[in-house]
Amino acid sequence: MDPNTKSWCGNEAGLSALGDSFYEYLLKEWIRTDHKDVKALELYKSSLESFLKVGLFHKSPQHNLLYVGNYKYGTISNSMDHLACFVGGMLSLGASDKNDPWFQRGIEITDTCRRSYDSASTGLGPEIFSFTDQSSAIAITQSHKVYLLRPETVESYFYLWRLTKDPKYRVWAWDVVQAIEKYARTNAGYSGLHDVYSTNSTLDDVQQSYFLAETLKYLYLIFSEDTLLPLDRWVFNSEAHPLPIQNKVKLTPG
Repeated sequence: MDPNTKSWCGNEAGLSALGDSFYEYLLKEWIRTDHKDVKALELYKSSLESFLKVGLFHKSPQHNLLYVGNYKYGTISNSMDHLACFVGGMLSLGASDKNDPWFQRGIEITDTCRRSYDSASTGLGPEIFSFTDQSSAIAITQSHKVYLLRPETVESYFYLWRLTKDPKYRVWAWDVVQAIEKYARTNAGYSGLHDVYSTNSTLDDVQQSYFLAETLKYLYLIFSEDTLLPLDRWVFNSEAHPLPIQNKVKLTPG
């Protein structure tokens, strides 16, 4: 949006980079206000319905996997960004109950993101993965094959573990822990990989700040008791910082 004219200056929409946090915060502001900001919830729900209408939630031609594409000038991409893997957790968190269709979509999207990890030799997910008639959840171009220590997939594992107690989410999370330790750990910290499909991949020599703030935090919480930052008292912002839900947490000066 152009801040001067207050008009849209593009014809793109999605739940990946540059727009994802807006929709996430609509839901989480409703939660943070102890369900008082009804307008935020209404905007969140109407946005999801609009995305559903234009086909942003798309099924792959092979294996019928649900993924989150990007809308651009009337077409939907046949790829999904790792950045959008948080959507599975968001949809599940925002669903009214486990019978809500959005809850099931959250599970399916998380399954798709898991497949992108499982398809890689290193067990780590690529930055962008595509869906074609021949393959599903596989990065095609070299620049998409990188692993940048991102948190979004394990973020969804965290929410779905808390909400379902399905042990597979802990199993999947532990797979990620082991893969990170095996392929991303260095003598000085942790590094991204240039190619998740090669067990001999070179490293990018960068430890992202969100790896500590988000990726490791969500992995830790998956194996912690629910009494640590319970979801009925705390809500996590886009960078995984816990915010108290109004009237649910008594804060004292320290």
